[in-house]
Amino acid sequence: MDVSHILDGLNDAQREAVAAPMQNLLVLAGAGSGKTRVLVHRIAWLIEIEKLYPSSIMAVTFTNKAAKEMRGRIEQLLDLPTRSMWFGTFHGIAHRFLRAHSKDAKLPENFQILDSDDQLRIVKRIMREFNVDETRWAPKQVQSFINGKKDEGIRAAYLPPTHSQYDQMMGQLYLRYEEQCQQSGMVDFGELLLRSHEIWLNNPALLAHYQDRFNYILVDEFQDTNTVQYAWLRVLAGNKVPIMVVGDDDQSIYGWRGAKIENIQQFQDDFHQPLSVKLEQNYRSTSTILGAANALISNNSGRLGKDLWTDGNEGEPIDLYAAFNEQDEANYIADRISAWVAQGRQRSDCAILYRSNAQSRVLEEFMIRQAIPYRIYGGLRFYDRQEIRNALAYLRLAYYRHDDAAFERVVNVPTRGVGNKTVTDLREHAREQSISLWQACVERLQLGLIKGKAGKTLNEFIDLIDGLSAEQDDLSLFQLTEQVIEKTGLKDHHAKEKGEKGQARIENLNELLTATRDYSQENEPEEELSPLATFIAQAALDAGEQQAEEHQDYVQMMTLHSAKGLEFPYVLLAGMEEGLFPHQMSMEEPGRLEEERRLCYVGVTRAMEKLVLTYAETRRLYGQEKFNPVSRFVREIPPSLVQEVRIKNSVSMPVSYSHSTPSNFGESDIEFQLGQIVRHQKFGEGTVMNYEGQGAHARIQVNFLEVGSKWLVMSYAKLEAI
Repeated sequence: MDVSHILDGLNDAQREAVAAPMQNLLVLAGAGSGKTRVLVHRIAWLIEIEKLYPSSIMAVTFTNKAAKEMRGRIEQLLDLPTRSMWFGTFHGIAHRFLRAHSKDAKLPENFQILDSDDQLRIVKRIMREFNVDETRWAPKQVQSFINGKKDEGIRAAYLPPTHSQYDQMMGQLYLRYEEQCQQSGMVDFGELLLRSHEIWLNNPALLAHYQDRFNYILVDEFQDTNTVQYAWLRVLAGNKVPIMVVGDDDQSIYGWRGAKIENIQQFQDDFHQPLSVKLEQNYRSTSTILGAANALISNNSGRLGKDLWTDGNEGEPIDLYAAFNEQDEANYIADRISAWVAQGRQRSDCAILYRSNAQSRVLEEFMIRQAIPYRIYGGLRFYDRQEIRNALAYLRLAYYRHDDAAFERVVNVPTRGVGNKTVTDLREHAREQSISLWQACVERLQLGLIKGKAGKTLNEFIDLIDGLSAEQDDLSLFQLTEQVIEKTGLKDHHAKEKGEKGQARIENLNELLTATRDYSQENEPEEELSPLATFIAQAALDAGEQQAEEHQDYVQMMTLHSAKGLEFPYVLLAGMEEGLFPHQMSMEEPGRLEEERRLCYVGVTRAMEKLVLTYAETRRLYGQEKFNPVSRFVREIPPSLVQEVRIKNSVSMPVSYSHSTPSNFGESDIEFQLGQIVRHQKFGEGTVMNYEGQGAHARIQVNFLEVGSKWLVMSYAKLEAI
């Protein structure tokens, strides 16, 4: 039989995986090694050579997009429809199964799937039923607890006994939530898998039916499976259905949301005599980039082991830039992108990657400053993020009480027992009296029309805003923002969101503090406006700056987690410092440091042609200067693969304003270097930190020992080099 159309164009390892016997198979597929191609051609082999019916094949992916792409490629390769295949995500396939067996699942035929918002509404309703204080235990915290237990395959009835008040309360809410969903005939995403898994365990005849039906199971991104997904596969496959799993233990980066790297490591023990194939030939990156990736990941223990290699060229060395501070870093990155475009390349070939969402603020600022179109991939721009909008709404109210949009946004954030009915009454009162919501609230409180908890908490809300407003003249913008974040409870509110999401929100709030301090130091307030007013206006303008349109040529900016599965000719990896990447939190939890290293490995292997690493010798975090050493991940890359970039960053003083005498006007301008010590006649000694502009309009940032950081116009500063 002619198999050339299936095997031609594959390398030896890919052919081995595609043409493997009908048995359990583990394919360790390195970054850029063609795993999707292998999966597609394996399915084609099973249909054409092993003569399996498409309906007897189950293929599990992690996204609907991946499932759709693979299905299309199979149909193109074989020229036959694959509609009868069970092809989709874990949740999609589990949903299909439960629909077919709703009676066995003890569900109505027309049961509904709860999305995240619907689930949260039910959680809130149950919390009110139990009189749980939402300011103490956030609804999203309860939601996260429930979803986490379901991902672990644990029902409320089987939670271990505990003396912890927190665990006891969570257990009660979880139990009531299960009852509520069962009564209403609703299932959440976690329930889809858990319930189908339980049916198979409790109904051997039904399990046997599906084990007879399916002749082969394929699973993509196996390293990202959680506990219940792994158990679901183990029960379904048993010792009867051969299973092929494709994954890369070096790219397991979702431990924070339940993924278990142990699953891929345990596969060979838990599934009967699997064949193992390694895909190590990389079709994406240069040998220099792969050498860096291999050296980096070799520092992790317990790896299944593989080394990426390529037939391609050696490529350019990896550039490493030591920036003086985060502004210098962002400016350098923007300059590199501009230089890339000047060579005739596309902005869309460029990606800026960072560990923490909070890093995007300064990077966005310099993208806007240099008029470089950009988009945040898979996320929101800094001033569009929920926690930032909440904090800014409080600042806006402190400045101007009659800001209705700000009032509506935060009157019940964090939750303070102000329901929709109360807010609707306020709106009607305001409309009838042609007054602001703030005035309506004050009037209704004075008239005793708002009673109970809502009345009490609204009085406290009014007092809070009045207090913040009274302080705005005595506090700096930074101090006022600090007060807003602490006194409003926003920090505690967002900290209750578990995992990376909650952590990211806190980091963003801390970055807002940095932004306010930088703004105060860099900008002279307008004559008639306070620093608070000008900052609010500037934040609104920055938020109003549109991201690039889809059809435009734009740079992509994203977190390292968002970058998985993507590739770019030109990758700039920012913030390569200890405490930032690896993240400080990774030092406190077992296994986190290795996951951080895997995350770095993912970032490095996104680059096809050129990789640039940057770090800041000083970085302002949470309103304070931090001096962090370069990341250990940089130090783990062989020095022979890295070249340090040294740019002569300097700012020139216009000749007419220099300290030179008339006799040497024709000589070179006076220059100040980043990091240089200078003296100002009023502010004393300081260090040059940044600069922008040229000629008479040049500005220089100096961090003075006594008065802190200031931006000065070069033509008037009269700085003296020491």
